[in-house]
Amino acid sequence: METKTADPLFSVQTLKGRKAPPSQYTFKIKSFSWLSKAPVQKCTSEEFEAGGYKWSLSIYPTGNTKGGGEGHVSIYLVLMDSSSLPVDWEVNAIVNFSAYNFIDDEYVATQDTNVRRFHVLKTEWGVAKFIDIDTFNDPSNGYLMDDTCVFGAEVFVVKTTTKGDCLSMIHGPIPLSHSWKFDNFSLAKLDKYESESFVGGNYRWKLILYPNGIVEGKGNSISLFLTLEVSTLPPNTKLVVECTLRAKKQISGHHAQTGFCRKFSSSNSTWGTRQLVALAKLTDPNSGFLVNDTCILEAEFTILGLMTPRID
Repeated sequence: METKTADPLFSVQTLKGRKAPPSQYTFKIKSFSWLSKAPVQKCTSEEFEAGGYKWSLSIYPTGNTKGGGEGHVSIYLVLMDSSSLPVDWEVNAIVNFSAYNFIDDEYVATQDTNVRRFHVLKTEWGVAKFIDIDTFNDPSNGYLMDDTCVFGAEVFVVKTTTKGDCLSMIHGPIPLSHSWKFDNFSLAKLDKYESESFVGGNYRWKLILYPNGIVEGKGNSISLFLTLEVSTLPPNTKLVVECTLRAKKQISGHHAQTGFCRKFSSSNSTWGTRQLVALAKLTDPNSGFLVNDTCILEAEFTILGLMTPRID
């Protein structure tokens, strides 16, 4: 369970500028206006380490409305991989957030000295009303330069090393799609089948079908995944992808589909669902999923941006 906390004491008036960058982590976002228009409520950074724990930043470009952040940019710190911690774990940290001001060449940061408690019921803490949206989006205020902004976080647990990532949003991302006609479904005896490789953006992809399912879907559902051919991915790059996988109903009615937004990388190149549609439903002659023993599987996806290590 995660609890988001809006702190009314924090506003742009209580931020203070300084020349020194955040000691733990910075998160640079290019084409920020496209992030605001993207079909995602929040943007999550890569993991970074502070005080022997792994964390990430979550940015709500149009405000975390559930946390009372309407009309503001919201920012949160999230403790990651808490499942590996002891049952009664607790992490205490002093947390401060910042936004870089390009005009003044300084980081405008919160000045919080309170110790924030992270525990099993609260793995996330942040500021719902970090900076007013109109103030942030006005280039004359210095937070956006060439549609680029930089956020930062300091987590004072113990001394840590600095790590940074850069999310480059794609201008006018193009929706991509692929349809796979899978014949002779009743004769499929292999555990796994792969579609032909296809181009999507500057990369190559495949669909992977497990006709008898895997893990919790084994024996009861078909499992379908979109996989990136990592040989087409530049080193140290992750693709932020919004995707819908679908088993098409060929006669009438609603298709069976699932949607997700994930980062595709060399170490996590495959994402999908283990239970796309139940086998009993798929093989029902009246369902419309199988026509002449053929099913149609589809992927519709959009590459929203690229995540790379920050080097500047």
